[in-house]
Amino acid sequence: MAKVVRTDRELEVPAVDAALRAAGHELVLLPDGVSEEVLVRETQQAVLVLMCYTPITRRVIESANQLKGIVKYGVGIDAIDIAAARSRGIPVVNVPEYAEETVAEGAFALMIALAKNLKRLERAMSRDGWAWPEQRWLASDLAGKTVGLVGLGRIGSSFARMAAGFRMRVASYDPYVPAATHKDLQAMLAESDFVSIHCVLSDETRHLIGERELRAMKPTAFLINVSRGAIVDEAALLKVLVEKKIAGAGLDVYAREPLAKTGHPLSALYAMDNVILSPHLTFHTREAMARLEADTLARCREVLEGRPVTVRSRDPRLRAQTRGVRFAD
Repeated sequence: MAKVVRTDRELEVPAVDAALRAAGHELVLLPDGVSEEVLVRETQQAVLVLMCYTPITRRVIESANQLKGIVKYGVGIDAIDIAAARSRGIPVVNVPEYAEETVAEGAFALMIALAKNLKRLERAMSRDGWAWPEQRWLASDLAGKTVGLVGLGRIGSSFARMAAGFRMRVASYDPYVPAATHKDLQAMLAESDFVSIHCVLSDETRHLIGERELRAMKPTAFLINVSRGAIVDEAALLKVLVEKKIAGAGLDVYAREPLAKTGHPLSALYAMDNVILSPHLTFHTREAMARLEADTLARCREVLEGRPVTVRSRDPRLRAQTRGVRFAD
């Protein structure tokens, strides 16, 4: 029997929990926002750590004497001190493929809702019961518009295919993908009617979209972010929205989560008719969660059985690992 610690218990993965317990392992579930102190205490004898959002710091990793692997049940790995894990030969793996279509669909849904004024119309219907075809309700077509993609990986590529089906012009910026249409981010932003972010969060991409980039966008353009909140300078985003320098935004992710109606740097977004807010759930469909649980369990079994852990991600931070992993190309 091995001790397994899973953080972020609010994200329900019942098949994973049931399978680990059925195999005889001790499973400890910790809530979102758990302190580093508690995490250090609970992981000291853990063989496996499952995490989603909770930071797995160097201190946690160095104090976990029995740790054989860290599995991110999701995609983004920015909350894990990968250098600390590598120094101890502890493999780190994520589940990169379970929701590429799903998240792209979520971003596309936000784009449609913004273009069609759905939030403002829904509020008007709830308040007044009806809305007549006045100038203030004029929406936009997608056909013929340009959508600029920041990041052309799995999710960005899926979004591009969907946009092409709507007869949109697709522009893209990704310094690591030769097929990207633009080498200059500012130039792409300046010609886009919608901008959708699909890159990973790293030191290189933190605040990639700052005030300068936001002001390069058209005043009629919308920003969509379903990747990571910190890729955008959110203080600058709030500023340009207040100043009406862009038309609006659709956001599923935030640098500080959860978002809150009061006491949060972005609380003012709730009152904006041109901003659609989603609680980091574009990945959360029945089909995607089934895929997530199956892949997560496969990685857990590899760790617990002492086999090399399969890395499917192309993220160079994971590809740089040399111990305890195998790469699925």
